[in-house]
Amino acid sequence: MTAAGLLILTSGFILMALACVSVARRRILDYKYLAFSAVAIGMFASVMDHGSVNVALPTIAGHFQSDFTSVQWVTIGYALTISALLLPMGRLSDLLGRKKVYIIGSLVFILGAAVAGSSSNLTILIAARIFQGCGAAMTQGTGMAIVIAAFPESERGKAIGLIMTMVGTGAIAGPAIGGLLVDALGWRSVFLANIPLTLLGVAACMAILVERHDAQPTQDGQERKFDWLGAALSTGALITLLLALTNGPRSGWTSPLILVEIQSFVVLLGTFIWWELRTTGPLLDLRLFQRNVFALGVSAHFLLFLGSSAALFLTPFYLQVVLGYTPRETGLILVPNAVCMALLGPLSGHLSDRFGWRRFTVGGLVLSTTGLFLLSRLTEGSSLAHVMLALMLQSSGMGVFYSPSSSSILSTVGKEGYGVIVGFLNLIRNAANVTSVAMAAAIVTATMGTMGFEPSLEAVRGGSGAGVTYAFTLGLRHAYVTMMGLLLVAMAVSILQVSPEPSPRGGQLEEAPTS
Repeated sequence: MTAAGLLILTSGFILMALACVSVARRRILDYKYLAFSAVAIGMFASVMDHGSVNVALPTIAGHFQSDFTSVQWVTIGYALTISALLLPMGRLSDLLGRKKVYIIGSLVFILGAAVAGSSSNLTILIAARIFQGCGAAMTQGTGMAIVIAAFPESERGKAIGLIMTMVGTGAIAGPAIGGLLVDALGWRSVFLANIPLTLLGVAACMAILVERHDAQPTQDGQERKFDWLGAALSTGALITLLLALTNGPRSGWTSPLILVEIQSFVVLLGTFIWWELRTTGPLLDLRLFQRNVFALGVSAHFLLFLGSSAALFLTPFYLQVVLGYTPRETGLILVPNAVCMALLGPLSGHLSDRFGWRRFTVGGLVLSTTGLFLLSRLTEGSSLAHVMLALMLQSSGMGVFYSPSSSSILSTVGKEGYGVIVGFLNLIRNAANVTSVAMAAAIVTATMGTMGFEPSLEAVRGGSGAGVTYAFTLGLRHAYVTMMGLLLVAMAVSILQVSPEPSPRGGQLEEAPTS
């Protein structure tokens, strides 16, 4: 009897194991997961590149005997190019096919990395990074659109959450891998290491992704064409804005150059809006802002990053200058933030598919606001536990917010518009990041100036005494209070955003794959 029972029990376990293997095999071979895996390789390389290059900047400056102001254009030029081209490249992928644009962008990224890794002077290196940024702009928004389009609409939040996991993993790995490469092989290896990894991603995309053109004709039946004028106007507007925000704290906001850049931005933006409302095939359909979900969703998205991004810029100064931690220790202290975002992104995305997005967007903002409140209470004697708890709450809130918020905005368009909308969301995030840093730095330096100290973060780096440290910490608190206010506004906006009924669990999968 016992032997028979054991036989039945063993048989049951074997059948359960076979069933699990069968389910796992079907899931692994499901197109949506294959598409995610293919795109994730290049996405990981792109995010890792940003963190690893930042670590290599001091070594690059020493190699070319250059000052920090010049060498920082290795990253600024790359970031500006990506931000300026995200919207046009997203639209181009919707029209020409996302697989095609993604693969071409990956090859451009590889070529830029090869030139950067073999640069003989700083000018060539910066030019190579700008060229590499063109490729990154083609892949960042397009890759995300490929993955989201491969999943059914009832799993859109889950798809965005998976992407966040890969982005978080790349953010964690970038500084660590960059430091190891610089120490072992030199700064050139930071760029050259991207080549084999990105080539692997290209091969996977060519083998796995299925091209499908979702672009719809215009109302009069004409085939949609690329809006070259809109692309030029949007690119020009973004470049002038980001240059003003980048150079403003250093050159002075009333300097002639900054004023010209701001005026140029206003003129170009106004012309862009006029043209987009007039043309039949706009780069970005501005009529989407007439929809509650889109307009309020984009507003909350922008306000979250505007109120949160500067925390990761200012806190390392506080950790090193005020609390006395080394750069390496500071990097390790910041790792849990990326882990929180990587873990919570997929979870909140999956749950928002089932229960609707508003409770998660509002809940995420509550967490981030709580974290900023704790940061606003920092003093010269605050504990490391205080700082880490505040940062983890703030990052967790961003992780909970991002997937449901992005899903809500994408729900306002069909799959044929995913490329340009994803590009627009990435653009919103990048613009908010730059604006947040400029705004927070202005608040901190203004506070230092009113207390009789040099209004510059360079003075903080110099460690000129307890007075500077106190003035910096006070300015830090003022900046965090301002950022907390922005998140409270974002919370009100998210509450007002209309939330439709959540998708039923296990929605019908699409029969044909898309990219």
